[in-house]
Amino acid sequence: MKDEGRAATPWGPVPPAADGAALRARIRALRAGRKVMVLDDDPTGSQSVHGVQVVTVADPAEYDQALAAATGSFVLTNTRSLSEPDAVAVNQSVARDVLAVAARRGVSVDLVSRGDSTLRGHVLAEITALDEVHRHATGRGYDAVLFVPAYLEAGRVTAGDIHWARVGDRFQPVGETEFARDATFGYRSSHLRDYLVEVSGERLKADRVHSVSLEDIRLGGVARVSQVLAAAGGGDIIVVNALEYADLETVALAALTATAQGRSLLYRSGPSFVRALLGQEPLPPLSRAQIWPDQRPDGHGLIVVGSHVGQTSRQVSALRAAVEPLVVTLDVPALLAYDADGRRAYLRELGATTAEALSRGDVLLLTSRTRVSGRSGEGSLRIARQVSEAVTTVVRRALAAEPAWVLAKGGITSHDVAVHGLGIRRAEVAGQFFPGLVSLFRPTSADPRMLGRPYVVFAGNVGDDRALAEVAVRIADRGGAG
Repeated sequence: MKDEGRAATPWGPVPPAADGAALRARIRALRAGRKVMVLDDDPTGSQSVHGVQVVTVADPAEYDQALAAATGSFVLTNTRSLSEPDAVAVNQSVARDVLAVAARRGVSVDLVSRGDSTLRGHVLAEITALDEVHRHATGRGYDAVLFVPAYLEAGRVTAGDIHWARVGDRFQPVGETEFARDATFGYRSSHLRDYLVEVSGERLKADRVHSVSLEDIRLGGVARVSQVLAAAGGGDIIVVNALEYADLETVALAALTATAQGRSLLYRSGPSFVRALLGQEPLPPLSRAQIWPDQRPDGHGLIVVGSHVGQTSRQVSALRAAVEPLVVTLDVPALLAYDADGRRAYLRELGATTAEALSRGDVLLLTSRTRVSGRSGEGSLRIARQVSEAVTTVVRRALAAEPAWVLAKGGITSHDVAVHGLGIRRAEVAGQFFPGLVSLFRPTSADPRMLGRPYVVFAGNVGDDRALAEVAVRIADRGGAG
């Protein structure tokens, strides 16, 4: 989204953006010796970055290895699938251990609470949880929290404090999209300052929420953003507007400058801001040689789909037409109707069916497409957890067939498949299949049958209708072309 002069856009004319390359070089210089640790509420937050470590388990030893291996690391908390009290407890436990490991290593760490770019999740509860841990560890809370939900590659941008989502070929205020009608995390407001007050139940007062405008960023630059950051205090939240990476990089540079001067900042962000905070250069989509740096093993691939948004259903249709996988369906209403013994028998049979199918071709393991919701947000989460546990049970049994690669579609699904199905404890993000979309994890600590075999994490709410099919065709590598 490049602007030329004050080009017209769906949100009105804006000034031109700064030189991103120069900003990134300054960020990397200021970043030297300072680490970023991202607490990711599902496994899709690393889609905009590469060469980072992803830890999937609550284990200080793995945090230590991740901090040693890379400037940026992610810890998958999977809290979007948890109740709010459980999400708070997980955030506090992980943050305490991360800060303790960093202290033992003698390194400074910036914490990022990575949330959904379409605003679903335990936003304020997780911010508060991390503030409490920081207060206990340092004797003071954060001076300010930057709220940066932009995910530029997926068309999630913020202008005029309104968060927009690209749907098809046009932008909509995010409060008018299907994401805002989420059974657990639904909301009404697209204006981010109003949204934060709304999801707080109005416990957060409007005068505690500020913003950095596009004019601040593009006309005032780092100096003006620094003024906004300096004026906030007492844990105030600052909404960040952004249409492209140079906007985020301007804010990141101002934030790092403020941190170097003693300010204490927490970040709640979508995927894109993490790349800005690291000062990373963009990486082209993965080539065949990068997907398969060693010889591709024999065998077929396993595709697991749990997401139910309309976008996913369209993508699955295109996948089935392009790849013609063998389909194994987990019948959710039947699963929920079984007693414990019946459920175990059903999943045992489904696991055997999936493993056998993998001996003959690529397999699509699919949850039935009729959405089953509870009577409350917590009830819906409970059902989602039951279904996800069932999916991972099937995947764990199917691993006996040693698939050559695995692809999981959906945030909760991809987390649980990684941890409980494939035994992945830590992995490196090799890159993405599209610019900033769909990451390839290379497991470094996992079930031995997954070592050296790529695991693709595909968010439930990204990509056009053919994206899932394109990824499956590329990783299946049927033609062997790069």
